[in-house]
Amino acid sequence: MGTEIEDRPDLESRVIDDHHQALKLWLRLLACTTRVEGVIRNRLRTEFATTLPRFDLLAQLERHPEGLAMGELSQRLMVTGGNVTGITDQLESEGLVVREPHPTDRRSFSVCLTPAGKRQFRRMAATHEQWVIELLAGWSGDEKAQVYDLLATLKTHLGAQEALPAINGKAAKAKRAAAKENK
Repeated sequence: MGTEIEDRPDLESRVIDDHHQALKLWLRLLACTTRVEGVIRNRLRTEFATTLPRFDLLAQLERHPEGLAMGELSQRLMVTGGNVTGITDQLESEGLVVREPHPTDRRSFSVCLTPAGKRQFRRMAATHEQWVIELLAGWSGDEKAQVYDLLATLKTHLGAQEALPAINGKAAKAKRAAAKENK
């Protein structure tokens, strides 16, 4: 691994002993994610002359051989339509994707991998998988399974929490309205 992941200050380094355990855990997860993502970004750039957003767009298209609408790509990648358009323009000019009129929406375009795009993505994906295996090799198989299960529990909990702000927001609004009426 060399100097790709070095001891440098990160978000976790700001934590002090009396911070809440949940905050410490959150910052540790974020610090590890940031470091792994940084290594992947650097390796994609040096070994494939590409970026993580380009890799992610190709990955989405590889999972959907029938193609995806530009808006759908934007949602799946959690970026703006302009970002997807810019990346798609680059990939199309390189012959890795093709943009075609959407089959059911005349106002939209569908993006598909070309045969060259499929070959290029498969090469990158196989190498990417090896990088991730290497980066997580600090854990045994049992430890990886344990972390995976714990994160699945957290993911389920977070899914339930996503609905709460809307519910709490409505309750707070109703409470303010009731207080206003009582004045």
